[in-house]
Formats: sequence, structure tokens, C-alpha cells
Amino acid sequence: MFRKILIANRGEIACRIAATARRLGMTTVAVHSTADAGAAHVAMADEAVAIGAPAPADSYLRADRIIEAALKTGAEAIHPGYGFLSENPDFVEAVEAAGLTFIGPSARAIRAMGLKDAAKALMEQAGVPVVPGYHGADQDDAHLEGAAEAIGWPVLIKAVAGGGGKGMRKVTHPADFAAALASARSEAQTAFGNRAVLIEKLIERPRHIEVQVFGDGREAVHLYERDCSLQRRHQKVIEEAPAPGMTPEMRAAMGAAAVRAARAIGYRGAGTVEFIVDASDGLRPDRFWFMEMNTRLQVEHPVTEAVTGLDLVEWQFRIAAGEGLPLTQDRIPLRGHAFEARLYAEDVAAGFLPATGTLAHLEFPQGIRADTGVRRGDTVSPWYDPMIAKIIAHGPTRAVALNRLARALDDMQIAGTTTNLAFLGRLARHPGFGRGEVDTGLIERDLDSLAAGPGPGPRIVAAALLAAAEPSRDPLAGFTLWAPLRRAVTLGRDGEDVTGTLLFEGAQFATVEIGETLLEARRSPDGWRIDGASAGAVRQAGGQIHVFAGAGGTFSFIPVDPLDRAAAAGAGTDVIEAPMPGLLKTLSVAEGDHVAAGQPLAVLEAMKMEHMLAAPRAGLVAEVLVAPGAQVEAGAALVRLMPEEGDG
Repeated sequence: MFRKILIANRGEIACRIAATARRLGMTTVAVHSTADAGAAHVAMADEAVAIGAPAPADSYLRADRIIEAALKTGAEAIHPGYGFLSENPDFVEAVEAAGLTFIGPSARAIRAMGLKDAAKALMEQAGVPVVPGYHGADQDDAHLEGAAEAIGWPVLIKAVAGGGGKGMRKVTHPADFAAALASARSEAQTAFGNRAVLIEKLIERPRHIEVQVFGDGREAVHLYERDCSLQRRHQKVIEEAPAPGMTPEMRAAMGAAAVRAARAIGYRGAGTVEFIVDASDGLRPDRFWFMEMNTRLQVEHPVTEAVTGLDLVEWQFRIAAGEGLPLTQDRIPLRGHAFEARLYAEDVAAGFLPATGTLAHLEFPQGIRADTGVRRGDTVSPWYDPMIAKIIAHGPTRAVALNRLARALDDMQIAGTTTNLAFLGRLARHPGFGRGEVDTGLIERDLDSLAAGPGPGPRIVAAALLAAAEPSRDPLAGFTLWAPLRRAVTLGRDGEDVTGTLLFEGAQFATVEIGETLLEARRSPDGWRIDGASAGAVRQAGGQIHVFAGAGGTFSFIPVDPLDRAAAAGAGTDVIEAPMPGLLKTLSVAEGDHVAAGQPLAVLEAMKMEHMLAAPRAGLVAEVLVAPGAQVEAGAALVRLMPEEGDG
């Protein structure tokens, strides 16, 4: 076994790898950009080496600096985690050329699966079923459109390199094909440096089921399946194991196909074989097809760990150190059910745009596994993936595990940035999801109810008002002659006033009036109880009041002046602003141009995804305020419009 390893990654996965390495007695070396000098993964490691500026191209993608750091510190092996250089065969070869061990598959195996078109051809030869489609080398626009016609609409355009939903576009109508192809190619070029695409038949009610495999270069086993069907923009949101509705026959067929795929390339280490499944008639052994193989550890590996009781990172270390597979197929256990929810800093209401901010408060629920790479006081940076944590729940049955996940999301406390926490909570309690009726279109179909749930109820508002105005704990506080102390309080929430009146009868009792609603509040050792129920945890951080109960709510101390709010709302009408931090990749207008409502103005790249910014109304471009190639902050003014003559 290794004595010292270097972790060529950051954030949650770097912390996860370090935890297992420490348990096995290894010394760990972290690498970090200048933006991550004080990050959690740096603090967790035994040693740390700075490798460059914040941009990944200047740090976490600098193979030369990472290898130099490993040699300098005496590390024997490099674990790449996921993302960054984890599936870069040139990096693998450079690591091995330096006399170090790469904790992962061979460069040959990565290349075999790195391009989706070549991988599908290889899988066909190995007897693994593949989705009908065009995977050829001819990338002429007309040829690709002809292939789509031959396959039959709808189709899916997919980048041949990479994953994570980047470079992927659904096309339902022939008239939309050219624009979708151009957009997919542009995003693929940005994310992977390869603009080639393939065309596949789109399965209308698909499920995404993947199989965890391990190989030692000679033999391979599978550690059962994960269902990753709950997705938005082709990115996973909640994963689970085992897949709901899975039959022994289907599991045996998928597991055997995944093992054949691993053996076909002499696979070594952890990998995931992803299948698309037509579940319109239940899970049937003749209705699944190979999509791709991820030649690394997956983000969602904790659900497999939960149901097998195995440490997948430990398996990676042992295999990389030259051991054979730790268990044979018949000895790998499968116990209970597990879910993983991905908690992101993102604005769901704004279309899941990435968010930034400082985590003024962060507290994970007790009795639940939370894999994270951030702490209270850390900043969610615009430079990297905005994941805050993975919340993992396990139980003896699917129903129990899902209840535990939903409760954990209710009890989660986070403040300082916009997150998808409430969205995850509503998704965990979605009736169809609870029944196991999952497919990749569930979120899109029910997005309105999932993304915009009801605002905080009276009990949440009352808790915030009490936190803002409660008197001291002096028994005589709140006493006035002949009547209780009466106090009106106004807070701000989402640009609106939240007003209530509190009548304190000493330090232990209060009545809260919110409009026509009256609530009775009584202080208990654990805080206020409102109408007999707990008000939930209340924290004051970042100049705001945060109530953590159910969907919860965040309120500002300073009352919102209606006149100021109206002025602010009108001020930005003609200015197109950056909705998130990012790179202004393209600008399609110039000063003096006439634009129509909805016309594309610019493309902003953030977290390797492209976001098109459109004109809110027709008008004339008065000013272009930022040049293409500029890195901009959220709220930065990009283009100013003015009414055309005669408008108004």
C-alpha cells in the first residue's frame, strides 16, 4: 500500500479521498489554486502545494505542476478524483513516465471510452447493446441532418467527448436541427476542445441506470446499479441505489453487460457503465442500451457505498497498489436502499443559474452522511463547480430511505448564498418519485411546482419577526402599564415588505399578528414554539435572519422602502446585466443595432455551460459596455438599450 499520495483535485471529492487515505494510514498532499489557499481540502491534507491562479487552466489542469508537486513532496501516487484531469490519458502517461502511480485506469482504457462514437463501436463488438444512432466520422452539417432524418425524430445531438450534459441538445423538429447543432458544437468546443458530435435516437420516457464496475486489469465485477433518472439539463440531481422496480433478471443482464464492457478494455480501477433504459413497459432485459462509460469514480458513488457497505476509494487504492479485486461477484452484498441529493449554490427560480456567496451559516443534520468540501465562512467561487455538499440517506427500504432524505433536507441549515435546497426538498416529497415512477423528464414536466413552491407560512414569518424584535430574557421585560408591550416590525424578503405586530406579555409569551392571522408564541428551552409547534432553528448571520424549518425563509433586518424598491425596479429596465459571474464569450450586437424582443445579444459562459442573454424588448443598442472575453461579476452591465424613435 502507498505511504504518501497526492490528490489532484479540490473541494468535496478531495476531502472524500483524504478521509479514506487517512483511515488507511497514508500521508496526503493537496494541491490548490490561489483562490483555494484556505479551502477545506487544503486544511485537511498533511501537506499542500500551490499550483497556480484561480482559472482551472492555470492550476488544476496543469499536469506539469501537479506532477512536479508530487515529486517534490515524495508522493508515490496521484489520485485524480473526478473532473479536471481524471479522464485525460495524456496525464496518465505523464504520471507514469515520472515514475508515479496513477490511481485509475490505463491511458489505453480511457482512450477507448473517451469518445462516445468509438466506444459504442467497441461495445457492439463486445456484445453490449447500444442505442440506434449515427456515430461516424463525417461531421458535415447536411450529412448529420440526413442521419437524423434516417434515425427518426426526435433525436439527441451529443458531443463525442466529455459528459455532464455539455454539448447535448434535444431536437424534436427538423427546422430546429441547424441551430441546435451549432449550439452543441460551440459548447463542446469550449468544454472539451472537441466539436465533433454524434446523433442518437431520443427515447421518449427514458430512465438513466448505470452500473458500478471494478476491474484489476484481468477480471471485473459489478457493484450493482444506480438510478440517476432525476436530472435537469442532463445533469443528475438525486441518485439512488438500487433502481426502483429492478428485477433479478434485469439486474443480471445489465450487470453482465457492464462487466463485458470492462473486460473488453482490460479495465483497472473504478468505472461506471451508463445505460439508457426504455421503461415504458417496466424494466425488461431487452430494453436497455449502452450510452457511455465514465472511466473514473462517479460523483454519486456514496449511494453504492451505502448499500454495499464498501469503501470504493479504498478499493481504488488497493487495486492501484497491485492487489486483485477485494471480493468476488458472489460476495458483494446489497443491503437496503440509499439516496444522494446534490446541494448546489444555484438560483432555481432563475433557471438554475450558478450562484456565489460566502457561507454565513452551514450546519448539516445529525445522523446523515454529508460529503462536502466547504465550511462555514468559506466562499462559493465563480471559478469552480458550485456544489456545496452531497446529502446521503440510507434505510432498510426505499420508503424509509426517502423519508430520511426528506427529513435531512428539512433540517439542513445554510445561509449566505442562494441554493437549490428547497427544490430538493420538494423533489424528495414528489408523489410520483415516492412511488418510484421516475424518468429523465420528471423534473421538466413538473418544474413549475418544484421550482416555485409556496412562500414561507405564517409560522416561519412569526419566527423571523420574533427573532428581530424579542425582548431580553429579563422576567420584567415587556411589561407596560395596563397592557402588553405592542411592537410593529417590518422585515424584507425577496424585495417585498413582511410586516407583523408582536404583543409581548413578559419574556415567555407573545401574540403575533400577521394580517388577519393571530399566532400564540411560547418560549421553551429549545426556542419559541408557535401555536404549539416548533418554530425551527433561527440564526442571525450575514446581516439577515434565517429560519430553518421546512422550506424556511431568509429575511433582511432593514425595512424595504417601497419608493426605493420602485426606483430600483425601473432603473435596470434598459440594461442587460450578467445573471451570474462568468466569461462573456460572444457578443452579437454593436452600438446602433436595432434588436427585436427575445433576440440573442450575448453568450455568457459559467461553469463550462453557455447561457444565452436575450433582449427583454425591442429597441436600439445605445451602448456595449463590456468586450467579448471579459470575466464579469453577477450584475455587471453588459448592454444598454434605448427606445427607438417613435416608441414610448
